[in-house]
Amino acid sequence: MLIRSVVSAAFISCLASQAHADNISVNLGNHDRVAALFSFPDNCSVSHKCDWTLEQTVSHYLLQSTARDGYPAATVTVTDSPSQVTAAINGVPADYGDKLSSFLNTGDFAVAGAAKLHAAGGWENGWYSFLPLGMALENRHSVELLHFPPDYSLTDAHDYLESKTTDRWASLLVLNGVAASDTPSYQTIIDIAPIAAPASAGSTLAGVYSYYTQYQTTMVSQWTQMTGKPTASYPMVAFGGPVRAWVKAQYHTSVNVLQLGSIQPAAGRTVAVLGANHPSYIWYAADPANHDGDEDAANKAGIEVMGQDLVAACWQATLGLKPASKPATVLSGCKKTWPANGTKVCTLFYTSIRNMTPDQAKQQCATAH
Repeated sequence: MLIRSVVSAAFISCLASQAHADNISVNLGNHDRVAALFSFPDNCSVSHKCDWTLEQTVSHYLLQSTARDGYPAATVTVTDSPSQVTAAINGVPADYGDKLSSFLNTGDFAVAGAAKLHAAGGWENGWYSFLPLGMALENRHSVELLHFPPDYSLTDAHDYLESKTTDRWASLLVLNGVAASDTPSYQTIIDIAPIAAPASAGSTLAGVYSYYTQYQTTMVSQWTQMTGKPTASYPMVAFGGPVRAWVKAQYHTSVNVLQLGSIQPAAGRTVAVLGANHPSYIWYAADPANHDGDEDAANKAGIEVMGQDLVAACWQATLGLKPASKPATVLSGCKKTWPANGTKVCTLFYTSIRNMTPDQAKQQCATAH
């Protein structure tokens, strides 16, 4: 598992000169609204990992956000009164509450969609509404468009960025020059189905997208807009077949694996979008059971996917760091950095997927070539 700090030292240093408000107060809404937005209760008491109140739940996720935004010394005090829930946040800029309120207002669309899905009888046992809580609200370099969050990220980890999927992709970003402490700022996730569910739920969730259209499109517009630059956008990666198909249906743009496209989520603003494999797809592609037991064929498929993933992560890392770069030029350069049949790609496949030592991997790659 990749161990990641929630905020980079460089970003903290950059923010040190900014004026912080001593204390801001954010009205989060009434108890029922806040419970719905913050997935309370999430069964953490059932899993015997915690027994949080609503106030503790909200504080937990808000502290994740403030830390990932570069305010590790921030404090949060949540008060649940009969009429409203209030968050007092100390050590953040005066406009931080506006960013939080904007995100939660968009979350209302997801709550409304879930209610309609329940009413239509489409909600499954074992599903939990789960917004991308704890994400950086202003410290972003890129946006990741994914399918749905795994249930354990909510019920066990209580961290949207804690999953096998996000850990693997973070490791690829690190291989492409991103500091491990900076990966959360690149992994600002929007799931087209904001439902924490078991990994096997993918095909079932295909029928829920239309209930969340307003949430999906508003989130894409909101989180791709570059902080402080209303007409500029962060790059976005669309992971996996269902997500790439959704982009095509919603924005009429094809983004197959390593295909570059663009969308206009808001008038006058264009977002560069790259299609990619789902971060977990490599384990399926490299499973001999999916190749009639042929391990050589499985390895070949896995190496191909590994190469594609490294190129996509390279594009995301490079464009996230240098947003003024031309997306197509960056993609071309990344393909040269990670050539499809290169030894680096092969070696990384065997070390990260087959769990070989570097020497074993090099020997395996030399034999294969």
